[in-house]
Amino acid sequence: MKKNITIGEKYGPAMNITDREEAAKYFEECVKHTMSFGRSKEEAIEIEKKNLGYYAGYYDRATRLRVEDLFDCDHPFFGKAKDSEPTPEEAFNIGVKFGKGVKHG
Repeated sequence: MKKNITIGEKYGPAMNITDREEAAKYFEECVKHTMSFGRSKEEAIEIEKKNLGYYAGYYDRATRLRVEDLFDCDHPFFGKAKDSEPTPEEAFNIGVKFGKGVKHG
């Protein structure tokens, strides 16, 4: 994986993976990529799980369910797709709530 890639280049391919072994290999590449920026392996694993779960949130429910299962992740704001699926209004309100908590320097 090249060092400077877009979010779509990094996580887009994961949305099409259906094989557990392939998912494990891809996840390891994502972790190595994040570690190349000075993160520990533990930090990189946590970051990658959050990022994969978040990115999958832009896809349909079936994709979210598959990605969350294959990569043992969930959406950092919505939780597991198997537990709930926010309506567009709920998703918007969660985003607004999060945005209000962000401090700009």
